[in-house]
Amino acid sequence: MPDLNDLKQLHEQMRQWRQHLHQFPETAFEETQTAQFIAEKLLSFGLTVHQGLAKTGVVASLSAGSGNKTCALRADMDALFIQEQNSFAHKSCHDGKMHACGHDGHSAMLLGAASYLARHPDFNGTVYFIFQPAEEGRAGAKQMIDDGLFAQFPADRVFGMHNFPDIPPGHFAVKPGAMMASFDCFEIIIKGQATHAAMPHLGNDAIVAAAQLINALQTIVSRTIDPADPAVVSITQIHAGNTWNAIPESVLLRGTFRCFSKTVQKTIAEKITQLTQATCEGFGVNADIQFNPENAGYPVTFNTEAETALALQAAIAVAGEEGINRQPIPSMGSEDFAFMLQEKPGCYIWIGNGSSENSCLLHNPHYDFNDDILPIGAAYWVKLVKTVLGRGDSALLL
Repeated sequence: MPDLNDLKQLHEQMRQWRQHLHQFPETAFEETQTAQFIAEKLLSFGLTVHQGLAKTGVVASLSAGSGNKTCALRADMDALFIQEQNSFAHKSCHDGKMHACGHDGHSAMLLGAASYLARHPDFNGTVYFIFQPAEEGRAGAKQMIDDGLFAQFPADRVFGMHNFPDIPPGHFAVKPGAMMASFDCFEIIIKGQATHAAMPHLGNDAIVAAAQLINALQTIVSRTIDPADPAVVSITQIHAGNTWNAIPESVLLRGTFRCFSKTVQKTIAEKITQLTQATCEGFGVNADIQFNPENAGYPVTFNTEAETALALQAAIAVAGEEGINRQPIPSMGSEDFAFMLQEKPGCYIWIGNGSSENSCLLHNPHYDFNDDILPIGAAYWVKLVKTVLGRGDSALLL
């Protein structure tokens, strides 16, 4: 099986790429060194490379045969604002930033697939390799689309892949329909009347109103949403006051809500507004509410039937039927690849990263990508291209 042997020879190279990216993490729209590293590798493979979409995005093109079919493969490349707590040699060199979600591994696997396909172009059509910035809450996918991604690179279909802890290493999980929830942020500023802490009757306490509102918001899912519709509302930030003996004038609350339905999404937003206004009126304070003040909000990541069937075919060829979960429980996490799936039919698949006891959960300061799955992910990409564009019939079996 020459395909697999070749990819295994790439393993050490992919490991080096991955650990280099891990060591030098860059966050949303600042991935300049990351993008340059990726672009230089793609150019060395002989691919046509375009830079600059969404500031730091990289797109490479590779054509073979005479076919006019196209597909796009996407990897995210941004890091998170998390202080790494690991001690291995490739730990983050950038204080307060780390690859805690495996985007370093995603980029390395797609680079490996690009390297292999450039040397073995056994397909008929064009592949676009998309390296996307700013997945973590800044909607880099939407920005790439707005900047003309699919106008310049008119893919027929688009595919994404993400590592997932607690799925066995190298196994895959995928199904048609919803894979990841929608994501919306909200910000509430409650304004009262500041006063001395010893004289609360002379002011209007924004902190007490905020405390009541936080409790009230927790009733949205339990008392407004159908129990059969998964949804979650979370308060994630509270900021108020700066001294012991003064009741502050204002309180800032921030949070998120997630679900799998546009109807539920609308209901939650309406109830946040209603509860905020009613609670604040009752306490004699005012409130200002904003939804998605720093990003576009993420839609549901929704896989189309035909493209999921193609992804399953490729995944089975790599991992075998026993290595596939066809009915994964959709995640309440979110993914801005959903914007690409709104523009093009496609599929988003999970690849197992192994036990979270060893590699830790995503967005954890002790997380590290499992380098053992690099050739498996690259093999999936290669097999998928041959499945989608045709002319390739080599089975990538492990």
